[in-house]
Amino acid sequence: MAWVEGTFIWFDGDFVRWEDAKIHVLSHVVHYGSGVFEGIRAYKTPTGTAIFRLGDHVRRLYDSAKIYRMDIPYSQEELTRAIIETVARNGFDSCYIRPLVFRGYHELGLNALMSPVHVIIAVWGWGTYLAADAGAGGVDVVVASWNRIAPNTMPPMAKACGNYINSQLMNMQAVVDGYHEAIAVGTDGLLSEGTGENLFVVRDGTIYTPQLASSILNGITRSTVLTIARDLGIPAVEQPLPREFLYIADEVFLTGTAAEITPVRSVDRILVGNGEPGPITRRLREAFFAIVEGRAPDSHSWLTPVYS
Repeated sequence: MAWVEGTFIWFDGDFVRWEDAKIHVLSHVVHYGSGVFEGIRAYKTPTGTAIFRLGDHVRRLYDSAKIYRMDIPYSQEELTRAIIETVARNGFDSCYIRPLVFRGYHELGLNALMSPVHVIIAVWGWGTYLAADAGAGGVDVVVASWNRIAPNTMPPMAKACGNYINSQLMNMQAVVDGYHEAIAVGTDGLLSEGTGENLFVVRDGTIYTPQLASSILNGITRSTVLTIARDLGIPAVEQPLPREFLYIADEVFLTGTAAEITPVRSVDRILVGNGEPGPITRRLREAFFAIVEGRAPDSHSWLTPVYS
């Protein structure tokens, strides 16, 4: 996984050098996970750097903050401009973008309402997120022994820092056991998502994905895939899915801003199809990258130019 640090981080309205972006060790977020964030990508296109679905990501960030009663001290328009400026200031042709809203230092205690709310925007060069060593065949995944957080315990639709403690347990177990990634089931025993990706299964030419009520994040790339599938005339269904559906699938793939569209080669050591990315996965990947890299028309206005 290639990682290239940026030079400047936007911190509460000012640019500071990467190494100087620091917080107090008693900040509320450090002890209680009280923060929300986004993962966004900017891509190199023939007409310059463009950020993918920036408006949708910013809106989801504010939705997450609202769920956790965090008042972001900037408007969505101001933060959008700050993200564009941060990408430009760091000079990347393509990069990963991380806006983070978090509760800072005031006093410790579970009541977070008095803690100040801070905002940072960082960007860095980030290549293949999920198993760069997996090759063209895709990744090997395992169904986790840990359940995905239940809807009435922590809100899965909020992209909150604390939610990912659950994901870390699954991911570390998968890696230690020799897999690239884990797939979670909910407390109802039905499929949910990966540790940082949404899940798609293909059977007999139809795409299936767990519904929002299956304790999943409402993924931006997930939405993109459903839209591209509709454009290509590929039927797609959002519904509850049993675990065993993974074993009889023709194709399985994962989606996310970092993971993009990643084929799955095997689940619990059972090959998916013939162990190679299937035709629908390949069509979706080709269409996705053609759009984000500026090789196909941006018919849905998903790209925001950095340098106008």
